[in-house]
Amino acid sequence: DQQRRMALLDPVRHEPGWVRQLVLAADQFIVRRPIAGGDAEGASVIAGYPWFADWGRDTMIALPGLTLATGRSDVAARILRTWAGHVSEGLLPNCFPEDGTAPAYNTADATLWYLHALDACIQASGDLQLLRELWPTVTGIIDWHLRGTRHGIGVDPADGLLRAGEPGLQLSWMDAKVGERVITPRIGKPVEINALWYQALSSAAALAGRLGETRLATNYAQLAAQLQASFRARFWFAAGGYLYDVIDTPDTVRDDPALRPNQIFAVSLTSGLLDAAQARAVVDVCQRELLVPMGLRSLARGDPRYVGVYRGGPQERDAAYHQGTVWSWLLGPFALAHFRVHGDRAAAQALLAGIGPHLAESCVGSLGEIFDGDAPHSPRGCFAQAWSVAEVLRAWFALKETA
Repeated sequence: DQQRRMALLDPVRHEPGWVRQLVLAADQFIVRRPIAGGDAEGASVIAGYPWFADWGRDTMIALPGLTLATGRSDVAARILRTWAGHVSEGLLPNCFPEDGTAPAYNTADATLWYLHALDACIQASGDLQLLRELWPTVTGIIDWHLRGTRHGIGVDPADGLLRAGEPGLQLSWMDAKVGERVITPRIGKPVEINALWYQALSSAAALAGRLGETRLATNYAQLAAQLQASFRARFWFAAGGYLYDVIDTPDTVRDDPALRPNQIFAVSLTSGLLDAAQARAVVDVCQRELLVPMGLRSLARGDPRYVGVYRGGPQERDAAYHQGTVWSWLLGPFALAHFRVHGDRAAAQALLAGIGPHLAESCVGSLGEIFDGDAPHSPRGCFAQAWSVAEVLRAWFALKETA
């Protein structure tokens, strides 16, 4: 164990102390999980300690930061192979029930994060053998989304945007549910789901080209172009100067203007989804209304639904979970989006470094899940969270590569 720790630290020996500590913390979330129907040893990611198991969404969001940023593309490949064996009707499982029953597939974004993680792995490793092996999974996922799959998840042929949701189910990462009431149902066309779908189509077009699949490459690129045009036309909330959180909802107000951090992915994931002025406006409004040293608020303070302190019983806490509570995993995407529009690497790195003092609080040596939206932003939830550690690491090393 000591040798493994030293091997992890050697490549980052010149990094700040808090970065080296996060590299060690990253290793604590990677666990074994059998590959379905295979003899090889698989791998997965524990979402958070002390109470989360491995979740599809958390695993795929955390994968690049936990493995690729720490030089372990072989572990990334094992995780990708493991989860590919559980894809059903174009969807990755949301979670595996502890009683061993069939996986639950109530997620609209885990699968898209899988495609993002696979693309990142191929870019980092150049492993075309892995790409060829998993290519049927990629094309199957895209085909299912185009024709429609579980839970209302499917592309609207009228505009190329991805819709998702049905009453009583929580399909996005904002997944709190109290009894039968979903706190943030987000039925319709969520902004980050469509940013992920655009990135998936764009990256799949490029990967198809690397495999010589020219027809598919052209088809995926055309779908991405249609989505881009629709996204710019439909998601821009001109009166607020930012992006709608969800459009085409079943509610009386069809387009939801709630100021949430989900829009940051329209800037952090890709450079082509918004024009320069829109991208800058998104980053600036998120910095002004949502950013605190530990991450981004899940809802702006001016919203009447805002809850600034995460406390009380399970129902009260779940009702506050995505209604103002700060999420530290969002700091990574925000820092990358900030650099994309402002071009100031030092400023973006300073945003990440601001989380360093937390490593000496709560769970010493790791990053927690959530914090109060109100000052002093006390830590709450899981004391060690995989995607919090991973996204800060990923952003830090991505920014270094731009030097």
